[in-house]
Amino acid sequence: MSPKSDKLYELRRRRPSERFLDVGFKNLFTILAAVVALLLFAVLYVVFMGGLDSMGRYGWGFLVTSSWNPVDDEYGAGAAIYGTLITSLLSLTIAVPLGVGTAIFITENIIPLKIRNLIGLMVELLAAIPSVVLGLWAIFVMEPFIRPLLEILHQRLGFLPIFSTAPMGPGTLPAVLILVVMILPIITAISRDALHQVPTSLRQAAYGVGTTRWGTILNIILPAAISGIVGGIMLALGRAMGETMAVTMIIGNSNNFSFSLLAPGNTISSMLANQFGEADGSQVSSLMYAAFVLIILTLVVNILAQLMVKRLRLKY
Repeated sequence: MSPKSDKLYELRRRRPSERFLDVGFKNLFTILAAVVALLLFAVLYVVFMGGLDSMGRYGWGFLVTSSWNPVDDEYGAGAAIYGTLITSLLSLTIAVPLGVGTAIFITENIIPLKIRNLIGLMVELLAAIPSVVLGLWAIFVMEPFIRPLLEILHQRLGFLPIFSTAPMGPGTLPAVLILVVMILPIITAISRDALHQVPTSLRQAAYGVGTTRWGTILNIILPAAISGIVGGIMLALGRAMGETMAVTMIIGNSNNFSFSLLAPGNTISSMLANQFGEADGSQVSSLMYAAFVLIILTLVVNILAQLMVKRLRLKY
């Protein structure tokens, strides 16, 4: 008998009540999965229809222009899109080595177990801090603390475009640093779980042929866990792109385009948080257009994450 016939035979042998429960659970979770998909398409539809007027009026130019003037009815999200991408990518560049390194540190037998468990608990507690609290901490503690360092960067490296503006308080670089704090627990936790899934036999085999601890970590453990690590990194990237409150409180919320990381900037999320409550007329449509762009960016990130994880899982 084929496997499919075996399953049908086993299903028929069960009592009617058991078959009813099995079919009921299958239908219930099918409906719930369909509801999730419908919610996604409903959100896309509402945001798309809300921004349709601005799409027709400004077209693709909305994505590359930085003028945001409600008085003259001129709108462009170029600066906000640039701010979203640059803060997300820079924060990921800093957080990935820290997060993966911390995951290796607390999963391998480098330090005593009690200390590793304590560090893991601290990482999980960091993820539980509300973003608005982190935003307040960034304003009153982090930004004043790093301002002398930012001034030194401007004085010594001011000839570079990324440090050409004198630090005056909130700016793009402080927003990058607070995003690092926010996405670090995500990368660390998922990387730790991925490393825990690596079979112990791989470690023992590597040690058995004379490989050193760091050789085992770099050549055996990390390649075996790379699909889970990459999945966590892409999830953190999506979180960084959509973060609102903490970034809004520290980035400066300026629509003037600037390559300098020390100058005030803007992101799509912070622009929506600042302006949507008081927006009217075509400004609402423009904000919806910007929100639709943000949704597309996050969807692209998630699709790329799925493809990368699948390819790496097949490779390793």
